[in-house]
Amino acid sequence: MARFGSDPLPSRRNMKLDAFLKRNMDRAVYERIRSYEPCVVISDTINKMYMHVVLTDTCVYLTEYPPRALTAAFNFSRVRDIELVNDLPDFLHGKHRELCQHIRISYLTDQPARRQRRWLGKDQTPGTTPATSSSQISSRWPSVAHGSQGYPTQGNNSEHKTAEVHILAPLHSTSCPNQGTLGLPRVPQNPSTAPLFLYTSTISPKPPLSPSNDSLGQVSRRIGSVLTRLVRQDHVSNGEKRETDLHLYAVSHTSRLYFHLQSSWNSFIIRSTLLLDPLYRGRCRASIDSSPGNQNPPISWERTANLFAQLSSELLQEGLGVESLYLLLQELRTAAHRNVALCRLFWRSRQMCVFLVQTLEDSLCEHGHLAVYTADQLLLSTLIAQTLAVMFRETEVEPCRLNLLSTEKGALASRMLLSLICDPRLKTQNQRSEDSELQVLLSEYLDASCSLLFEMLLLGHEASRCSSTDNFLSVGWILRVLQPHPHLMSFIDYQAHQVVLVLSDQQKSFLSPFQSVLLFQRCYLLQACLRHGDRLAQHLRSHFREEFRYSVKLSCAEEKLLPHYPISQPTLRLVELVLALHR
Repeated sequence: MARFGSDPLPSRRNMKLDAFLKRNMDRAVYERIRSYEPCVVISDTINKMYMHVVLTDTCVYLTEYPPRALTAAFNFSRVRDIELVNDLPDFLHGKHRELCQHIRISYLTDQPARRQRRWLGKDQTPGTTPATSSSQISSRWPSVAHGSQGYPTQGNNSEHKTAEVHILAPLHSTSCPNQGTLGLPRVPQNPSTAPLFLYTSTISPKPPLSPSNDSLGQVSRRIGSVLTRLVRQDHVSNGEKRETDLHLYAVSHTSRLYFHLQSSWNSFIIRSTLLLDPLYRGRCRASIDSSPGNQNPPISWERTANLFAQLSSELLQEGLGVESLYLLLQELRTAAHRNVALCRLFWRSRQMCVFLVQTLEDSLCEHGHLAVYTADQLLLSTLIAQTLAVMFRETEVEPCRLNLLSTEKGALASRMLLSLICDPRLKTQNQRSEDSELQVLLSEYLDASCSLLFEMLLLGHEASRCSSTDNFLSVGWILRVLQPHPHLMSFIDYQAHQVVLVLSDQQKSFLSPFQSVLLFQRCYLLQACLRHGDRLAQHLRSHFREEFRYSVKLSCAEEKLLPHYPISQPTLRLVELVLALHR
């Protein structure tokens, strides 16, 4: 057995910030931190502050640099979009300006629209919001002289001593660059007062803007996401949610904040949608009961490691029967649903991952050119695919996962990819083309394999945006590995056909939570094929051109996806993207 470490998150390196979070967070919340990273923050109440962004699986927190107070910025349940903006912020200089990643997060808030706190300078225009351009924002702030490399000069700074801002002495940390290098002001604060808590009653809200009815009528008829967002921000009534933006500027060239935000949001909307299903909610009951606000304490890391070691030893023993193997895998899947720490332990145990991939290969083996399936094989293969998909979810910050899958030029990842693809055309040992029971089991496996392939494409999406040469598991690499498989085209055809069936059905039946998640995953698979696979894109456009042009309707998806499903809006955007890529 592999040796299990005692640190649940080995990627944490800022010991001072980590100790602060441990003191100020509940244990259940602290153990679900995915990552944290320093960046420049702009919002309704914060303007160009260098802060730490702390990311959990449900919420994003902000804290000053160095940390003083911890504040919840938003919950993923209120997020509407997370996008990477291609611009060069004017308030950064030199290499930081060129390498900066601008992330805009649109979310709903109950707070009324307010004017920004005048922390800096007397020439700041009242009522300015972060939605303005970076050049407009930077023009209203005290300038800092910079040298040829973009670093602040060491000249006379007496003019800044007379300003209203208290510039704190620059502090250095191994987790983030020197703030003075960025030319950014520190949090303005009187040394004799307590630290400022963000979004508290100390910030006096201003009355919301009240545009005239004529201007609102004119703006509402215009087309454009920016104008629509501005209308939603300004036209706020009492008790009505409005949409606002949080801008994060990651100044490190190795930043993975955007990927972590996207991955956390995807995991959240999938999990929260599936939790609307009573069966899935029953599987995750222990995880729900140990969430913040409940009295039942979560299982400790040491206890989880002992239980996983015991379960692994039983699964890896020789001479294990199919029925015993199935029952043990069911226990492993249920435990992974309820405790994400077990998923991290799974990736630290190479033997377990190799064992599941080998078992999946043996279950769906082909005899010559004919794929022969039995009920036991399909049941076991479905369970393995579901278990592996759960292990991928919420473990992108686990370094052992990437190390294991990329070892030997991605040998294990290649085996996993090739083993999950199968012929969707049913064949049995009796050569009967129609068998209702086996057809249902095969459909369930194809659903599970699509979910697993979706998780691997998310892994590839991270590598596609990563500049490291060691991380080669990109989306293009995944599709190239799958290309030689004899049943790849028929497998993709099946997934595309299921999307067509759902989105061209004129019946007024609503999709269940599981069906909604599956539609999201299948649309993600199709857009990946259309954007990153030349042969697959050509195949889909030639075989499904008429269906996606005339049969598939976005309005049908809007009718079938219930609005209270967290995954509905992201799915509609994916459907719209797939339709655009088919043109």
